[in-house]
Amino acid sequence: MSRIICVIGNKGGTGKTTLSHMLCQGLGLLGQRSACVLTDTHREPLAPDGRRYVTADGRTPEALHKIVGKLRTMEGWVGVIDGGGNRADVDRLLDSLSDIVIVPFRDSHEDLRTTLADLQTFPHAYGLPSQWPTNAWQRDAADRNVAQLLGDYRDRLLQPVASLSASKLLLQKQIPDSLPSNLGNACRSLARQVLEILEIGDAEADRHTAQPTAAIPAAALPQGYASAARH
Repeated sequence: MSRIICVIGNKGGTGKTTLSHMLCQGLGLLGQRSACVLTDTHREPLAPDGRRYVTADGRTPEALHKIVGKLRTMEGWVGVIDGGGNRADVDRLLDSLSDIVIVPFRDSHEDLRTTLADLQTFPHAYGLPSQWPTNAWQRDAADRNVAQLLGDYRDRLLQPVASLSASKLLLQKQIPDSLPSNLGNACRSLARQVLEILEIGDAEADRHTAQPTAAIPAAALPQGYASAARH
């Protein structure tokens, strides 16, 4: 049976669609079969050509339930549902359909307050710092804000996805024939975190070694209040 991941959250503009495609791209790079499911009615479906995952249009309730039902019968697949923002009712529905929930947030107090409420509402949700600063001073300030506002949920925070301009390439209708290596690395890192939560092996690593999946890179958030989450 496949696993279903929903990327949701009441705050708009946190990068849910970008992260959904990055996650699926990373899963594909690690040898996992995945589908990125669109539910945001303000977006148009993207062509699957050239991607390491399939795309599906779940913008109506009927289509969404049909896709989820089909995925549940497909052994070894991962479905990633892009939930869109500012849709509390839809978020509750997607939470009921999912194995885990991911709530992205950016470096702002408004995002952190909204994420705090979402983590309280959805008990199997994980917070994901998105478009995180790469400048050392800015990152330190962002980490301190997370420690202050989300410190009680440190065991449900994933490692940050750094701000990466190349990530927008995945949102083009047709993606380029080749993608930058730094984008691939970021996608793999995100996918490995999610596979660890789901307790699914890294298929790419399994093909080359009998050793366990490589450890997640060192935390970008300070040790002591954020960690690699485990289900």
